Amino acid sequence: MTTTVNADPAELAKFSELAHRWWDTESEFRPLHEVNPLRLEWIDAIAPLRDRRVLDVGCGGGILADAMARKGSSVLGIDLASKPLKVAELHALEAQTEGVAYREVSAEALAAEDPESFDIVTCMEMLEHVPEPLSIVKSCAQLVKPGGWVFFSTIHRNFKSFLFGIVGAEYALGLLPRGTHEYRKLIRPSELAAYCRAAGLDLMQTRGLTYNPITRRYRLTDDTSVNYMFATRKPLASVK
Repeated sequence: MTTTVNADPAELAKFSELAHRWWDTESEFRPLHEVNPLRLEWIDAIAPLRDRRVLDVGCGGGILADAMARKGSSVLGIDLASKPLKVAELHALEAQTEGVAYREVSAEALAAEDPESFDIVTCMEMLEHVPEPLSIVKSCAQLVKPGGWVFFSTIHRNFKSFLFGIVGAEYALGLLPRGTHEYRKLIRPSELAAYCRAAGLDLMQTRGLTYNPITRRYRLTDDTSVNYMFATRKPLASVK
């Protein structure tokens, strides 16, 4: 059993340095603010959020967690970067968002402490930043109740994603800070699907997110060649 924390200190420091800008919609986090309504409505359409207990793994400054709470969920956001968590807590106080709380804890530790206790688990734009994404996927599966939903989003690893997701987004268009993503850490849909199978999660739906640099708008599509999302579900009972 490993006792090491499944986190890259350089990644935690990277996002901590920008924490004070998390809720600035014209900052480096503008793309997160722009895609948030799309991913929120997609999640809510598949697994209605009202009156559900929800966990947001790798919540950062709380953009998605706060929005899900405003849909009527009881939300816990967890992260290992303390500065973004403080920003998330402060925003919730200032915005008077009810039903959201934050905690500095790893997914693995929480899974051991409180298994099968959430109706919905989200893990968005996080897997590509950790040393062992499979460990996170397995922890999410442990944390969700039987019959519950787990949502993931990440970035494909191929030439197009390198061109659009890194060169275009970080260097040409300046949508993200340079160095936000490392190509070798990106995850192919086939790899994430294998992680989900290993964790006992059934893949129910896949969607892509595309960006139009002229209109500056994102939209949900069937194109998973760059940014993509998985909706997975934990079976009600294991098949013996």
